[in-house]
Amino acid sequence: MTIDDEATGTPEPARPSTSALWSPQRRNFTAGLVLVITLAAFEAMGIGTALPTIVREWGAEQWYSWPFTIFMAASAIGTVVAGRICDRRGPAVPLLVAMPTFAAGLVLAGFAPGMPVLLVARALQGLGAGAQIVALYVLIARVYPERDRPAAFGALSAAWVVPALLGPVVAGALTEHVGWRWVFLGLAPLMVLGALLLVPTVRRIGSEGEPDAAPVPGLPLAAVGAAAGTVGLNWAAQDLSGSAGGVRLPVLVAGLVGLLVLVPSLRVLLPSGTGTGRPGIPVMVLARGLLAGVFFTAQAFVPLTLSVVHGFSPTAAGVPLTVGSLGWSVGALWQSRRAGARREHLVGSGLVLVAIAVAGLVLIAPAGGPAWPVFALWSLGGVGMGLGVASTSVRVLALSAPEQRGFHSSALQISDMLGQALLVGLGGVLVAALAAPGAATAGVVPLDLGLAVIAVLGAVRVFRSGRA
Repeated sequence: MTIDDEATGTPEPARPSTSALWSPQRRNFTAGLVLVITLAAFEAMGIGTALPTIVREWGAEQWYSWPFTIFMAASAIGTVVAGRICDRRGPAVPLLVAMPTFAAGLVLAGFAPGMPVLLVARALQGLGAGAQIVALYVLIARVYPERDRPAAFGALSAAWVVPALLGPVVAGALTEHVGWRWVFLGLAPLMVLGALLLVPTVRRIGSEGEPDAAPVPGLPLAAVGAAAGTVGLNWAAQDLSGSAGGVRLPVLVAGLVGLLVLVPSLRVLLPSGTGTGRPGIPVMVLARGLLAGVFFTAQAFVPLTLSVVHGFSPTAAGVPLTVGSLGWSVGALWQSRRAGARREHLVGSGLVLVAIAVAGLVLIAPAGGPAWPVFALWSLGGVGMGLGVASTSVRVLALSAPEQRGFHSSALQISDMLGQALLVGLGGVLVAALAAPGAATAGVVPLDLGLAVIAVLGAVRVFRSGRA
């Protein structure tokens, strides 16, 4: 049910040439939606810039990866729990709890006296961020007519452009000239503004659940399992992706335990048939994990390759990541203008573009190879991600019954997280295992080729599902 349905009880008249995003009754909600996602993006970009200074100030270098790991684990719990609450009680409660929780995490981080408090703050931020995105997905389905949802998800992707371009620069300037604490504290007041913009619409249409929403047995335990498994996989992924000196046994054990905990949880957290790519919602959830896993795994080794093989400075080695973010926004905005397109075709095309980009990275891996293709390749890969990620969201909401939108939206986010954690971890194992003195990137070529094959196989499955 959209706003117009709620207000009048009748379907909204067709207005094929006019977007509903900025119509008077939706203008504030759209502005709040974009602002909240922009703030979350700034926080995500800023923490990576500020953290080296934070751990150096506290002498806590050994804890460097844990603020990311704790955030990811808490986000998994927030995602799963919020999805279920959205289905049973509506998205208002999860969102109105998530925003102050995220803001409280920002304030606590800004005043943290040491690493233990910062980790608690990151847990609050993760819980808020995970719950927030699922509630917003469900609200998009309630607020906008189906033909305008591609534009809504295009706007979400566009909200990452400014943070991707300016986030590290602004965070670096604040850290250097004002203090790293303002990377967190500066965002908290803006979260209040975002809430004020969203609350009127949320209170009007987001306070009722679906009477047909049935309980999911074992969901709380599965949420904890997802968090624990994500901690193990994500820690292993971060450690191994940066390792060039061999594979450490504790890291392998952590990754293995993470997998063992996750497997039974996935039977509860993901739609039946996801693993085999059954047509409909399951194949879209699977595609989301493949897109995120393949793209971000390859991206993790782009700066390493450019630095080690081609002698790029850290700043220059990060430029392709910014180019990829811009391409992502271009792809998402392009799909927003194709509201009538078959979403399976767009998702499959996105996977193909990502496969081409990742396979092309083998050109830059050898010492004698050129470096310049990485900019064109990662722009192309970003376009593929923009096409695919936005289209999986649009298609899943279109296929979901109202009482399952929260569950399916959380499944998309869980698949995204686990695709990254699993493939980055396996990629780190491969690169570390093949590393040799003076050849830290020896495993990048087989890794990129393997990832490209995974993306192509995923594309074939998605295209076939579109004909089913």
